[in-house]
Parts: sequence; C-alpha cells; structure tokens
Amino acid sequence: MAAVTLLVLLAVVSLIFLLCSKPLMKLVQYRSKIRKIPSIPNIAYPIIGHTYLLPRDTAEFFYFITTECRRFVTETKLKMWIMWVGPVPMLTVVHPETVETLLRSSKHITKSFMYQFLHPWLGTGLLTSAGQKWHQRRRLITPTFHFDILQDFFVVMNEQSQRMVARIDAKVKSGEKVDLGKAVTLCALDIICETAMGQSINAQENEESDYVKAIIRMSEIVQLRQKTPFYWPPFIFNRMGIGREQTKLLNVLHGFTRSVIEKRMKSKDEKKISRRMAFLDVLIHAKTEEGDALSLSDIQEEVDTFMFEGHDTTAAAMTWCLYVLGRHPDVQRRVHDEIDKVLGDNPTPTMDDVKNLEYLEQVNKEVLRLYPSVPLIARITTEDCEFDGKLVPKNTQVMLMLYNLHRNPEVWEDPDKFDPERFSKENSAGRHPFAYIPFSAGPRNCIGQKFAQMEEKLCLAQLLRRYKVTAHDKEEDLQLVGDLILRPLNPLNITIEARN
Repeated sequence: MAAVTLLVLLAVVSLIFLLCSKPLMKLVQYRSKIRKIPSIPNIAYPIIGHTYLLPRDTAEFFYFITTECRRFVTETKLKMWIMWVGPVPMLTVVHPETVETLLRSSKHITKSFMYQFLHPWLGTGLLTSAGQKWHQRRRLITPTFHFDILQDFFVVMNEQSQRMVARIDAKVKSGEKVDLGKAVTLCALDIICETAMGQSINAQENEESDYVKAIIRMSEIVQLRQKTPFYWPPFIFNRMGIGREQTKLLNVLHGFTRSVIEKRMKSKDEKKISRRMAFLDVLIHAKTEEGDALSLSDIQEEVDTFMFEGHDTTAAAMTWCLYVLGRHPDVQRRVHDEIDKVLGDNPTPTMDDVKNLEYLEQVNKEVLRLYPSVPLIARITTEDCEFDGKLVPKNTQVMLMLYNLHRNPEVWEDPDKFDPERFSKENSAGRHPFAYIPFSAGPRNCIGQKFAQMEEKLCLAQLLRRYKVTAHDKEEDLQLVGDLILRPLNPLNITIEARN
C-alpha cells in the first residue's frame, strides 16, 4: 500500500514538474537574456526591484524619472537601460535611433499593461487594441481624417473657438478672473463632442453637466490607478469607494454615447443626418473586410476613444503654448504680428489662413518638444529583437520617454531652451525623423494629429488676435506631473489683457 502511495505521489510530482517546468525554464531564459542589458547602478532587490527608489509624490516621481534619464544619458552615453519595477524589467529608451527600431516595426504594436486601466471606459478600441483588430480598425477609421471631412470639422472648430473668445470677453469686461486652462479645455470638449458624435453638449455654457464632469473625473481616476499599484487588481479596486465611483461615471459616459449612437443609427438616410459629417457617421457606414457593419459596441469603443484622446491632449498643448508665450513676450509679439497679417479683420479664418500661420506652427512644435502632451508611451516586444546591438527578449516592457527624447542633449543643442527657430525649414532639414515625435510615429502614430494641429492653431489664433498673455510661474519653479497627460502640479498662473 505504501509503495502504491509513493508511486501516486511521484506521478503527481512529475506531472506538476512537467506542467511548470516549461514556464519556469522560459522565465529563467528570459531573465538571463534581459540581465545582459545595462541596468541602473542602484541595487535591484528581489520582488521590489528598484521601486524603493521611487518617490510617492507624483511631481517628485516625474522629476526623479526624468532626471535619472538625463543623468544616465550624459554619464554613460547609453541609448537604453533597465529599471526593475518590482519583478518586472522596464526597458527605458530615450535615443531616436533606438526609438526608431521599435516604432517603425509593424510587429511591436502591442501597448503596455498600463493601458489596461482604460479598458473599462474605452474597451479595446483603436488606442488599446492590438493584432488583427487594431489593423482592421485603423483601416476603417483612416477615412475619417480625409480632407473633405476635416473641412466640416474645421467649421465646428471655428464656431466653438469664437464662442470661447466671446465668453472670455464677457468675463474680462465684468472684471471676473479668467482661467485660461479651463477655457481651452471646455472649448476642446465642445469641439470633440460635436465632431465625434454630431451632438453638441455645450460644455462652455454648461460645465456642470453630468457628462462633462464624468469625462474630467474619469480621466483623473485612470491616471490615479496607473500610479497606485494597490488599485491594480480589479477585485480590490471594484470593491473600494473609488471603484464604485468609476462604475457610476461609466454609466453616465456609456449611457450618453450609446443613446447618441442609437439615435444616429436610426437616421442613416442622408436626408435625416445633420448637414455635417461626424466621426460617428463614418463608423456607422463603415464595413469590415468581410462586408459586415460594425456593431453598436464596436462603434461605442471608437467614439469613446475619440472623446478621450481628442480633448485632453489638445487642451494641454494649448495651455502649455499660452504659458510659454506668456514667458517670452518677444516671441508673442511676433506671433501677434503674424496673426494680424494673415487673419486681418476676418472673424472666421479659413483652413488656408491657418496653414499660413507658419511661425505659430513653429512655436507650437517647440512647445510640444518641451512639454509633450503625452510624456511617455509604452509597448511590449512581441518577439526577440535587437536594439542598439543588444538582444531584447520577447514580452519586454519598453518605456519610451518622449519628454527626455525631446530634451536629449546628444540630439538637441541647449535642449531646455525655448527656441521656435529649431522648426524652421532650414533648421529642420537633416534632423533624425524620430528625434521629435509628440504624436508617436510609425504604424501606430496618432491618427488624429492633423485634426489636433489644426484645432490648436485655430483656437490659439482666435484667442491671441484679441489678447496678450502673461505667465507668472518661472520655468525652474514648475512641478510637472507625467501621467497620461503632462500637467503642472498646480494650475498655471496666466493672466490676459486686451490688445490695443
């Protein structure tokens, strides 16, 4: 009997060994490969890795990461290195040649696990999907940004930017303080809602609406969860107060977009559709390669994604641009002169007018170099590959620090200096194409970058043609928070006065 028991026990142990040995061997092989890549000099302890070095304060955390990147580049001249975030090795990249190797590939398009916290809101739309689904959605959505449709979008941008300036005028005349960051954010929300869904939410007049508050708060929760490992497990997060708050917010967000989509789908007849084409209309009429229409859930994923991606990033870019111009009055005067010359007294600029604002475009590009709306992006390698002569194994988390890439002293002379002339045609010639990528690059670049650039230039021109801005926060005093969007820790102190 004892012999039989022993044989059964040996059989069970053998089975467990066979089931576990392959994953275990893979883990051992992976770690032996990854350890050949240089790591930061501090000790990586078992389980916690380098996390003991990371400050808990959000602004101090971003300062630490970006300062370490700068120090590592200047002292070691390396183009990539490993930091252990707990037991997970995170490959950090800040050099254009290494960035190009990853982003130009059509294989490494899977986003990092940090994007999973967007799934409850956005599902697996264009931003968060991978593989065949991403390829199909990219092909379907690309026609949305055709020139003819962008013209319809431009009309909306004109109307909403004029509304923004009118509201600012009223506040200035009444002596009320103007929060420029909030003004451009609400304007961007109105623009994206009307262009995405063909439905106005009047955020600028009704900033207390449930939908507007839900979008702003939901973005905050996603960013908070990303930097708080305790909130990562769904079974913990969903049982906490913040998890229950997210559920209520999602009911508001999904309920609104679903009702708009259902109403729009019932009006497929062109006579019933509004005179302007919306992003939603393109999705409703889109067909897959098999000839099938997108489902209601498919359409909602993309509309919600467009709403999320299309307001926060542009609002941040415009706010940073106003701040930088407020710190450089000489550059601002030149922007004013160009706007006066190109737009004249025409209250409704055309797309050609906006294209002719070349110096404003240089300014905007330089602002995005210094303060990229998205300060970092992250991918997962889908197969073994080689970066900078080093083997990077499959399933490695790669963090591309765009903030440091754009300030890499090996690429940019005097990298912290604001100088719009970097982006003149003469000075841009010959620059590495992956040295400046505020909208990412390669197959998975931002599909809406033309939309965003057009919106930013128009809204800024409408505002600056009437006002002069002054920023009172010194650059050296800024505390930056690099979550999903690059923000100042405290609201920027920017004041305005009417131009003569």
